[in-house]
This record gives sequence, structure tokens and C-alpha cells, in this order.
Amino acid sequence: QVQLVESGGGLVQPGGSLTLSCAASGSISSVYTMGWYRQAPGKERELVARVGSGSTAVYADSVKGRFTISRDRAKNTVYLQMNNLKPEDTAVYYCNVDLRLSAGSRYPHWGQGTQVTVSS
Repeated sequence: QVQLVESGGGLVQPGGSLTLSCAASGSISSVYTMGWYRQAPGKERELVARVGSGSTAVYADSVKGRFTISRDRAKNTVYLQMNNLKPEDTAVYYCNVDLRLSAGSRYPHWGQGTQVTVSS
């Protein structure tokens, strides 16, 4: 009923930039918090950034000042602009969207994940 399609991952050198996007489509009634999480090999999935329906953004301390999250309400899309990337940013990045289906139920949905590798 709902699809989250991520794009924008890839290989980048330290200090480089990437922009991730995640578009939600399907039988959606309302979209609430949209966010990005990441999971590095051998580590737990962690919050990177999230933005609420009021556009208030929250960032992990490790990415403050380097990453910017934004959303396009008309397109049900969330973006993550990543600047000054570091090797420790290497991970699979997942979008997470809290939304209500047209049928009425509300719960978070996960994207399929996109690999970000920062290496020289």
C-alpha cells in the first residue's frame, strides 16, 4: 500500500558531499515525522536526523553542522544533505516515515536502505 523509495547513496571521498532522498507514495492520508537512520557493520541502527510535521529538526551530535534534513510536503519526500563526509559516516542509510494510511492505521514505515561509503 505504501512505498518508500530511497536514492542518492554511493561512494564519496572524505570531505565530499551527497544528498539522499526518500519519496513516500501510495495510499497515504497524512505524513508526520520523517527521518533518516543509519547502520554500520556490527553496530546498531541509530538516528541521524528527523524532522517533524512542524519542520523542527533534530540531529545526532555526530552530524550536527554537517548534515541538513529537509522535507517537501507536496511530494511526501525527505532529503538529507550530507557535507564534509567522514569515513565514520559509512553505513547503510534508511529513511523512516511516520504516516497514516488512507485506511486509517498509523505507524512508521522503513525504506529499503541505501549504501553510503566514504573512502579515499
